[in-house]
Amino acid sequence: MHIGMIGGIGPAATVFYYQQLVDGFAKRNQDLNLTIVNSSATTLTENLAAGRSAEQAAEFLRVTQQLVAAGADCVVITSMGGHFCLADFSRLSPLPIIEGPSSVRDYLLQTGIRKPGILGTRKVMESALYGQLDELEPVIPSGEDLLQANQDYIDMAIAGVATAEQRNRLLAAGEKLIKEQGAEVVLLGGTDLSIVYDESTDIPFVDTAQVHVDAIINRAISN
Repeated sequence: MHIGMIGGIGPAATVFYYQQLVDGFAKRNQDLNLTIVNSSATTLTENLAAGRSAEQAAEFLRVTQQLVAAGADCVVITSMGGHFCLADFSRLSPLPIIEGPSSVRDYLLQTGIRKPGILGTRKVMESALYGQLDELEPVIPSGEDLLQANQDYIDMAIAGVATAEQRNRLLAAGEKLIKEQGAEVVLLGGTDLSIVYDESTDIPFVDTAQVHVDAIINRAISN
């Protein structure tokens, strides 16, 4: 299967998806057939903040047409936040979408995690990953903590790096979800959170981007 990937939303997330796909296919002794097109993290952030789903879907359509021209068999959005326009984009996309939120739901149900704490954009947190986790017991930051986590995430995603202050606040937000709100794990509801949460992190977490990547690999190989 020729995988088409919408990159640039943001840059660090694109690098993560690319590296994990390369590694995942190599571990399975499979050849990776991949084309990446570039969209704008700033455009996505502005459309997400304003709730402009149709406009973002049109932008995704624009770059997906480039993937069609390149011969891709499917399209992947390399941003959990970018899935906010999934309903509109699904109606427009000329390629089948291997989407992230349902992959995350399936993973949590399979592993028996019932109470995930969610970090990411405000939309991802407040919608419980776009309604996919409604049958579970998700918890999210509240009040100023939610607004700060949203802003830190957006700033980090656009820059592709985290400042020391952003890193400390996002780690503290995750710790609060575990220790004060009873979450079993911190669900990294934004791909760029892999900049902050890594192997050295003491807090238990699930990387939604990695779950999505695994679903992409399994789908590609099965086809």
